[in-house]
Amino acid sequence: MSEQDKNVKLSDNERLKGESDFLRGTIAQGLKDEITGGFTADNFQLIRFHGMYQQDDRDIRSERVKQKLEPLHNVMLRARMPGGIIKPAQWLAVDNFSGDKTTYGSIRLTTRQTFQFHGVLKPEIKGMHQLLDSVGIDSIATAGDVNRNVLCTTNPVESELHLEAYQWAVKISEHLLPKTKAYAEIWLDGEKTETTEEPILGATYLPRKFKTTVTIPPNNEVDIHANDLNFVAIAQNGKLVGFNVLVGGGLAMTHGDTATYPRKADEFGFIPLEHTLSVAEHVLSVQRDWGNRENRKNAKTKYTLDRVGTDAFKAEVEKRVGVKFEPIRPYKFTHRGDRIGWVDGIDGKSHLTLFIQSGRILDYPDKPLKTGCRKIAEIHQGDFRMTANQNLIIAGVPADQKAIIEKIAREHGLIDDKDSEQRKNSMACVSLPTCPLAMAEAERYLPSLIEKTEALLAKHGIPDDSIIMRVVGCPNGCGRAMLAEAGLVGKGPGKYNVYLGGNLEGTRIPKLYLENVGEDVYLEAFDKLIGQWAAERNDGECFGDFVIRKGIVAEVKVSATDFYA
Repeated sequence: MSEQDKNVKLSDNERLKGESDFLRGTIAQGLKDEITGGFTADNFQLIRFHGMYQQDDRDIRSERVKQKLEPLHNVMLRARMPGGIIKPAQWLAVDNFSGDKTTYGSIRLTTRQTFQFHGVLKPEIKGMHQLLDSVGIDSIATAGDVNRNVLCTTNPVESELHLEAYQWAVKISEHLLPKTKAYAEIWLDGEKTETTEEPILGATYLPRKFKTTVTIPPNNEVDIHANDLNFVAIAQNGKLVGFNVLVGGGLAMTHGDTATYPRKADEFGFIPLEHTLSVAEHVLSVQRDWGNRENRKNAKTKYTLDRVGTDAFKAEVEKRVGVKFEPIRPYKFTHRGDRIGWVDGIDGKSHLTLFIQSGRILDYPDKPLKTGCRKIAEIHQGDFRMTANQNLIIAGVPADQKAIIEKIAREHGLIDDKDSEQRKNSMACVSLPTCPLAMAEAERYLPSLIEKTEALLAKHGIPDDSIIMRVVGCPNGCGRAMLAEAGLVGKGPGKYNVYLGGNLEGTRIPKLYLENVGEDVYLEAFDKLIGQWAAERNDGECFGDFVIRKGIVAEVKVSATDFYA
């Protein structure tokens, strides 16, 4: 704990972390408690550091109350997969568990470039971790007040630069992991090892979650401005020479609390490769020591920067690393979507990016997606890549396998030529029925919203155009709606705040346009706005740029001062 924290009333999360014996708590004992299907007291929070959130099926909650039963407690597990790479054998193990041992039967690809299990009941939790460990997967530090799964530009074998970027994502992930052996002791029956310190994260870990990315311009598919720490690859003659470092992005906010807001990351400067891990460690360590441990709503890195000043934060990082940031090297983002379809690699092999709506891999009546992915995994000799846009890449396909893999994909609905650009550029968080924070529908509502938006685009004569549209069930930022051209943020059942004005590059925060409105109101507004856009836009002007230029919403330049203005 830093000196500044000694004279303030800390949040209770600080107490529970300090008393947890380095994240052990009494989780092992709670796992054996058959009276409840959930975890109680501090363990409810501590299991997050092991990659799990306790949830329940909200669709049946009220019915269970009538039956005098507790909610149907279960956990959601999020795996740690730096850069999103998973091998076919690992995929098959994940597929088998999701089908046999979860209540929903699905694999959910997330915006954190990994997969989630939903609906794992208490008796299955330990076996789940042991199964994942047996194929080289863990869920250490994918939730809780730690550095989360490190994102990386996908298709890392498209060039040597992509491969290097991926390797750095893995190194950063490993370097910033908790050093406690609590995970292995509790879930893998490892030998108890005394933990005396966490040299990087500290005894009470971070004030709040911390997110890191490695990205290669011009594609910003990881949405760097949603993350605390970003390494933007800089190359010379096709060779990685270092990174531009950007710090302090984040999208979460709280309805009605103007002290919370989404924020873009600030440019700190360029660093040569040899300082990458040290810079990652000490951006994190400054946030560890200077972050707000009193009010968790203002505990993220973005608020620390605004409170102490970007220059002061940057100077402290330089002091701890022992190196000055060089001036930012030129870079530019032009897009952030996944390139659906085939892409050729540098090794003569190809990569097939599959569009997966909302990342939900399940067998639907007309689209048996899960079966199709399993059949591909059974014959594929390369690997799979999960993207930050919830899609799946079949990577490293030799020429003689392309036809059979494409055939399987088409037969199982994994390739659908009817998918519009609007559908491919829309995204949703999980929301109901599993997320306890959800205020409105998101994933289950998205298909209907897409269809109605497609109809409006067709009505105004631009059916092949699209708007980057994202819908989320609450304002916590999971679906990155606060970087969308049109973002719907849940406010209550069937009600959303509508934000407009993001851009194609993912470098602008949208601004509130409509507050707490239902579908009839915002679809009427979209009808009018799309009509204006179709008739009055400049050549190549995206929807988000159009609404800013026409003064429909003001541009958000500095979130802390003009997001609510």
